[in-house]
Amino acid sequence: MKLATWNINSLTVRLPQVLDWLSTNPVDVLALQELKMSDDKFPHAAFAEAGYQSVCFGQKTYNGVALISKTPGTSVVRNIPGFSDDMARVISASFDSDIRVVGAYFPNGQEPGSDKFEYKLAWLKGLRDWLRTELVTYPKLVLMGDFNITFDDADVWDPEGMRDQIHCTDEERYELNALMALGLVDAHRLFAQPAKSYSWWDYRDFGFRRNRGMRIDHILVTGALKPLVSACWIDKTPRKNERPSDHAPVVVDLS
Repeated sequence: MKLATWNINSLTVRLPQVLDWLSTNPVDVLALQELKMSDDKFPHAAFAEAGYQSVCFGQKTYNGVALISKTPGTSVVRNIPGFSDDMARVISASFDSDIRVVGAYFPNGQEPGSDKFEYKLAWLKGLRDWLRTELVTYPKLVLMGDFNITFDDADVWDPEGMRDQIHCTDEERYELNALMALGLVDAHRLFAQPAKSYSWWDYRDFGFRRNRGMRIDHILVTGALKPLVSACWIDKTPRKNERPSDHAPVVVDLS
């Protein structure tokens, strides 16, 4: 079973790129973020024609998440139960009867000290409180998406320059580690990876060409799934497309 996550940065613009990627990378479940479209605009028919089911949680202009899958997802939940939020950021479903997939678009946070940063920290706590109960019901759980947080300096092209900046603050990393403490494992770091492996590059200043990026897209698995993880990698190929997303897909293989 292969699962992937990809912040597509507008599905309206990049639907052909998603379909092309799926045709050469037929994953079982693909979590998409930043759809930037309302539910009534979601291209269910295009995915169905390609052989995929889809469930979405959209929002006009901003945010929006979806799960694209070979088989229908069951017990679909949108957003974080118990956390009041007007933003479309989380969608969850079960696949193959016992694997729970949570696709999430974590808040950006804008800058430390801002209202949006405080919202991000509150959102992270709300996610953690909910997942604590979810993990009791679903021991085989995958949390994947655009986390907008790096784990440490190895995830940043310029760790000194980015120190205490958004995505790299102690507060954000504390919350990320608190999530991990629930019993989750970073699938990417279960394997030796090339140095400077990033999933996001700024459009400006030839960021991708110069590999000035960050690893902010993650796939976390529970201890029950860890023995099944046989590979995890970042597919940089779509970042070379014309008018690409600024993010690349991350893929995990469960044997």
